[in-house]
Amino acid sequence: MPRHPDPDLEPRILAAALRLWARGGEKAFTMRAVARAAGTTTPTVYERYRDREDILLALRLQTRGELFAALSRTRTLRQAIARYLQFALEHAYAYEVLFDGTGQPPSLHEPWPSFNLLRERIAQGLGGTPQQHNRVMLAVWSLMHGAAMLIIRGRFEGALRTQTVHACIDAVESLLQAASGPQGFDRSGPKWPANLILGEGRQSRIGNSVGGKKNRSRIKKLQP
Repeated sequence: MPRHPDPDLEPRILAAALRLWARGGEKAFTMRAVARAAGTTTPTVYERYRDREDILLALRLQTRGELFAALSRTRTLRQAIARYLQFALEHAYAYEVLFDGTGQPPSLHEPWPSFNLLRERIAQGLGGTPQQHNRVMLAVWSLMHGAAMLIIRGRFEGALRTQTVHACIDAVESLLQAASGPQGFDRSGPKWPANLILGEGRQSRIGNSVGGKKNRSRIKKLQP
């Protein structure tokens, strides 16, 4: 009888890779270890993914999609901030994988749908285009990610965890209130450089000549 493809195989491979990451980071998993943890063979894993980087790419895109879906169900920026933190804390290992090396290729040139959604909501409140509020968005992102990682790495529980979440939400709202004032937000350091581009896929840059060609074919392959 002909063999039928297993529709659950790829999710099992990604789940196995995530478990291995949780135990010891990227170095903790090899293709053979992923195959064993997923209950399949190493050649079968290679049929789906070229190497470990391909698996990490798939994990990042999967997590970005799930985070974006969660944020899309909110109506206000405050709700989105709260949902972002909730998602990060409920999916701690996937969240850590998502942000490992996020400011460098290939992650830099991958889709950032949640970043763009939050930036659009900031623009709706402050006026102007989303790209005019990159620095505000970076500040908001820093607050959210800092709070999430402090709770995750610090193993915050109970009242401390709750207070940290609400302190982050309050800080974001205070930041946006300041940004809407007559002095604006960009009060220190250089202005946002034109060659620092975030959330624009392959056009993204970190302010130098970093290119985006590497891994584009992998991203295209895994995007819906």
